[in-house]
Amino acid sequence: MKIAIVGAGKLGFKVTEALLGGDHSVTVIDTNESALNKLITQMDIMTVNANGKEVRVLESIGISTYDFLLACTNSDEQNIIIASFAKKLGCSRTAARVRDPEHMNQLDFIRETMNIDYLVNPDLSITLEIYKYLIEKYALSNGIFTSGKASLLEFNVSKFPKLIDLEMSEFNKVLPGMLAVAISRNGKVIVPRGNTVIKKNDSIYIMGEKESISAFGSKVRTRGKYTDLQKVMIIGGGKTGFYLARKLSEFGISVKIVEASKERCHYLSANLDDVMILHGDATDIAFLEEENLNEMDAFVTATGYDEENLLLALMAKQHGIEDVIAKVSRESYNGIIEGIGIDMALNPLDIEASHLLRFIQGANRVISSQLIQGQAEILEIVANDHMAIMDKPLKSLDIPNGIIIAAIHRGNSVIIPNGSTIIRENDRIIILCLLSEIPEMEKLFRTKKFSFLK
Repeated sequence: MKIAIVGAGKLGFKVTEALLGGDHSVTVIDTNESALNKLITQMDIMTVNANGKEVRVLESIGISTYDFLLACTNSDEQNIIIASFAKKLGCSRTAARVRDPEHMNQLDFIRETMNIDYLVNPDLSITLEIYKYLIEKYALSNGIFTSGKASLLEFNVSKFPKLIDLEMSEFNKVLPGMLAVAISRNGKVIVPRGNTVIKKNDSIYIMGEKESISAFGSKVRTRGKYTDLQKVMIIGGGKTGFYLARKLSEFGISVKIVEASKERCHYLSANLDDVMILHGDATDIAFLEEENLNEMDAFVTATGYDEENLLLALMAKQHGIEDVIAKVSRESYNGIIEGIGIDMALNPLDIEASHLLRFIQGANRVISSQLIQGQAEILEIVANDHMAIMDKPLKSLDIPNGIIIAAIHRGNSVIIPNGSTIIRENDRIIILCLLSEIPEMEKLFRTKKFSFLK
């Protein structure tokens, strides 16, 4: 598949890296020569140092022969124009990143008027994941995600004490016919290995045949459990803070936003109803305590600084706040998140890259996909005889630590795989993958000649 990406920033880099794992042909266009040079040193791509808004530039690369174009520059208006121009010039499908809140109530109009196939918004995507966690308390509706005859169940191990302190290699002796595919521990989702030990406060995701999972779920789940959330404090009144405050307020939650910029406070006050806007320094703990920090049910850090988000999240947890969520964009901080002990840490780039890849591939091979706590994705694909993983025992494949084959549908049967399991043509494979490992997953499931996304 031929794909053009206009904008060599963080999102463009992330999507390009993942697409190359699937053996796509990628062209990146940007006016920043140094950003393009950085890409060239790390990836085998074609780059064009020019303004993608110019029709002659799009025509020069033969945009009419491209299957997809993503416009993700720093300007919403420029992205809309580029995607619209590319579509008019014959590109099969186009997408544009649109972040400004002013556009959110007219996305359908923009899409239809400008003939753009897909509009992406990282801030809105991360907002929806936070909202889902806070309001529903679980990433999966009723705790169970069902795909055909296989189901995924999420529950806290305190509901089934036999699992506490159990090494994962012994898991099947306690719950035969089921597979532990992920653990949520102190705000971080991890894919367990044989020597992983299940800890007391872990939430665990297990995959199995639908009937057995449903029966077990009735023992460990609380039916219809929803949050009793009443008060939320949001640190940072940027786009994420704005979207989240509006959505929580509409649900009836009492929301406070702490924002350092007086000008931004005026904007928030003018555009948010029933939300308290506080102008102040969130690192001043005395100030937060005066604003009833200790009475909050949830605390969300969404400033533009990862370090500040993590430190304030740690402080909130030390104050005994039940749900603490941090927005963290740097993958280099993944290792310390678990030690901090917050409830959820989300990377907007990972989430949006996942959404884009699912849109690019369409429904041809990927049957379904769903995010798990905004940090991992469970998806179902159809195996074909061009895939390099075919007809080999799973233990012989170099599967990265952040990826697990959770289940296989073969005809009318559900297979919970082990190291000796072999994937056959037309198998429907359910995979759990950390969003940070999406590029590696693309490499794992690439075909011998084409990407499985083709």
